[in-house]
Amino acid sequence: MKIGTWNVNSIKAREEHVRRYLTDNAPDILMVQELKSLDFPLEKISSDYEVMAVGQKTYNGVAIFSKSPLKKIMDALPGGAQDDQARYLEVETNDIRLINIYLPNGNPCPGPKYDYKLAWMKRLYDRLSELRQDDIPFLIGGDFNVIPEEKDCYDPKVWQEDALFRLETRKAFRALLNLGLTDAFRVHDTRAGQYSFWDYQAGAWPKNNGIRIDHVLLSPRIADKLIAANINATPRGWDKPSDHTPVEIEIAAA
Repeated sequence: MKIGTWNVNSIKAREEHVRRYLTDNAPDILMVQELKSLDFPLEKISSDYEVMAVGQKTYNGVAIFSKSPLKKIMDALPGGAQDDQARYLEVETNDIRLINIYLPNGNPCPGPKYDYKLAWMKRLYDRLSELRQDDIPFLIGGDFNVIPEEKDCYDPKVWQEDALFRLETRKAFRALLNLGLTDAFRVHDTRAGQYSFWDYQAGAWPKNNGIRIDHVLLSPRIADKLIAANINATPRGWDKPSDHTPVEIEIAAA
């Protein structure tokens, strides 16, 4: 089973990019983030995929394209009754729980946006902890807006006080891993300088001044089936691209 995750930075702007990616790569599942739309007809992108989404006008939004039927478990992260931001979608397909997230950026920090990020990560920890306690095999992918280590950014000094790299952020991410989760990409590639995001400014893409903030984390039973993982940088070089590029994994069939 081939699974990809990709922050497309506006589905309306990147409709043709998503269609091209699905055609060229034929993943079984593609999780996309930052739809920035409430009512975009995702099903028109490809008739080969069932689509499930939770959207929001102008901001946020996540969706899952799947070649197999999807069963919705929940479309909001528990613990935030007043939280109306579209950042979480949990589904089931082929006896696997799939979770697609667009974790808050948190800048500027310190401040309320950073407080919201850390609180959201705590709520996420609670949900994943519940799934682990219930021994439900799951995969969580998306734009985490977290730079896990120094080798995941081109210049740690530049990012030191950024919400994506602050110590509190990295500790919260480490807490997720300490639930027994596996960073799929790092199983197959431990090199520095492997990025999933390059800013539009200051020639970041041609200079390879990037950061790795898009991740796929696996619960133990899914990690045991991991065959491959990589960052597909090709779409970042397309005309008018997203500033993110897909992270891809392959897992063995049940």
